[in-house]
Amino acid sequence: MSLDRILNPQSVAIVGASKNPTKRGYQAIKTLLEEGYEGKIYPVNPKEKSILNLPCYPKVSAIPEPVDLALIVTPAKVIPSILDDCGKKGVAGAVIIAAGFKESGEEGKRLEAEVVEAAKRNNVRIIGPNTSGIMNLTIGLNLVGIKNAPKGEIAFLSQSGNLALELIVEASIKSNKGFSYYIGLGNQADIKFHEYLKYLKTDPKTKGIVMYVEGLKDGRKFLQEAYKTTLVKPIVLLKSGRTETGKKSVGSHTGSLAGMSEVAFTAFRRAGIVVVEDSDKLFPSIETLSYLPPVKNNKVAILADGGGHATIAADILTEAGIEIPELSERTQQLLREILPKNASVRNPVDVAGGTDERPELFADCAKIILKDPNIGGLLLVGLFGGYAIRFAEILRFQEEDAAHQMGKMVKKYKKPIVCHSLYAFMKPHSLELLRYYNIPVYDSLEVACECMKNLCFYGKYLKSYHREVSFVLNYRKKAVLEGEEIIQNALKEGRKWLLEPEAKRLISLHRVPVPKEIVAKTPEEAIKFAKSIGKKVALKIVSPDIIHKSDAGGVKLNLEGEDEIRKAFNEIIENAKNYKKDADIRGILVTPMVEKDLEVIVGTKIDDQFGPIIMFGLGGIFVELIKDVSFRVLPISRSAAKEMINEIKSAKLLNGFRGGKKYDKNAIIRLLLSVSEIIEAYPEIKEMDLNPVIVHENGKGVDVVDARIRIDYSGE
Repeated sequence: MSLDRILNPQSVAIVGASKNPTKRGYQAIKTLLEEGYEGKIYPVNPKEKSILNLPCYPKVSAIPEPVDLALIVTPAKVIPSILDDCGKKGVAGAVIIAAGFKESGEEGKRLEAEVVEAAKRNNVRIIGPNTSGIMNLTIGLNLVGIKNAPKGEIAFLSQSGNLALELIVEASIKSNKGFSYYIGLGNQADIKFHEYLKYLKTDPKTKGIVMYVEGLKDGRKFLQEAYKTTLVKPIVLLKSGRTETGKKSVGSHTGSLAGMSEVAFTAFRRAGIVVVEDSDKLFPSIETLSYLPPVKNNKVAILADGGGHATIAADILTEAGIEIPELSERTQQLLREILPKNASVRNPVDVAGGTDERPELFADCAKIILKDPNIGGLLLVGLFGGYAIRFAEILRFQEEDAAHQMGKMVKKYKKPIVCHSLYAFMKPHSLELLRYYNIPVYDSLEVACECMKNLCFYGKYLKSYHREVSFVLNYRKKAVLEGEEIIQNALKEGRKWLLEPEAKRLISLHRVPVPKEIVAKTPEEAIKFAKSIGKKVALKIVSPDIIHKSDAGGVKLNLEGEDEIRKAFNEIIENAKNYKKDADIRGILVTPMVEKDLEVIVGTKIDDQFGPIIMFGLGGIFVELIKDVSFRVLPISRSAAKEMINEIKSAKLLNGFRGGKKYDKNAIIRLLLSVSEIIEAYPEIKEMDLNPVIVHENGKGVDVVDARIRIDYSGE
């Protein structure tokens, strides 16, 4: 169902309307009237004849004309019956303000389920419950009550009413931009984040989308929709619940599921979403991305009137992975011709006092720098906008002329300019002119750098990253019949785990290298196999009743010779029976000892918000002590697999650190891609652990020493 009748309603019923000025049912009507809502307003209260000179109706179904949207401000317990009445009238959606639902405990959870069922029964979509409301400022629809919200082209989706107020106040004071929509999602009992994205993606009144997220109800659908949306307009997101304390707060506030922060961060960025970690960088980032062209080559120039700010900016951007390249010789020569001899013209460019009496030089320098084909964007830092204030009023005209010129450069060269100014808070006309030309101005150097960093990320994403994955799992597409039989046979036996030989056979069907091995029923079979391969062997118990083999004394390593193998075989059987008297013993796995080398771990699990994810890291103490791992939402592409390897802290070890051995990274990439394929092929797999995986030197591949796979029934 389209959300247009809900987010762009031609009529609104206020259910719970009141004559009491302190009540939401009064304030909502008053705000709609004051802000010039273009549609019709219908107060609903069986005890009143009129409110604020508008006719009042006993119930929604008694309203004689069509109703698109209902704002429900009644107590929670009566809402199901109100939705039944809305259904009779054909109302498209209901904004439910009341709290006391699943965020409050089991009783609230039950009530929320009743509300959702009533909504489905009556074909009424729900915003909320426990929402701060919605606004469509393009038509004067304000069901939040925040007054004087600036109208603009940025849509704001939030699970916090207070954060909405913060951003609206910030936009009013520090910017000339504003909002097309504000939507408070509340508990997301019905309409989810991804559905709003789908609507806003094609909305002509919206240039960019900013989000505050505590939890996603369907993270995979969100990623799929975000992946499509970021190709046409930017999304900036702040995710809370990154710590255990934060997660508890999220649960009590909205009842949402707070996902693992590492997974969420990488997933959002893969969908082209710009992720910020601080609320003060949220609005500046979406303002910048919505109105400026992105940096296309990750290379930025800094233009400053002082070395301190230039150095700090260079450090911040460099640490973020952005290049501050030396300017071309031609560019440097042109700058030398107009700046003092002691000016630095390499990058950062420091005008060294050259603008103190001639602030128009900023525009001249900016033009020269932006014409350099190696530069993708310009960060202006320091005093611009304040020369007339600090030195002489006569300089105001030069600053304003420079602002005009720089504003036109953005459009001409299709390269962004971001300005940091110590005088931003004073709003001199020159800086207001920059804002008029969509050049953002910030009094915080860190915020300005964050905006430039985000322009670089978004430019890089649009250039290449988005082509590689759509977050769609093609279940069964690459399933192998034998693999399906292995899983189904285990499920028929009521097992949740595949036996190690089963797990290894299944992954081998998808080109995962596993050593040649057998399941021996007798010591003689084990001895015969060991002789045939001519290597030391390991023996492992094979039993559906013994998942943790080592705990049961079910593993013996580095065995050779008939006597040693026979003794170990018999001891494993005896240990297994002592561990569980009636254990179902299927045999002993005999596998060659793999030559020691670098250990890595590859695993998968089902994330609460995003579904199947994959993890990679170095094994042994690295994973246990420093948790040096990387994550991705499945499926992954070859480049995503490569990035997973390169982003772990100890990636240098793989590359031959300090003259050491160079390991077979291509084999690791092939392994990660095969695991991705396996998870897509068999939706019954809920968890996979390949640990250890031995990585050998370049060209010699990997060996999967152990494999554990947990299964459960799952439809496609």
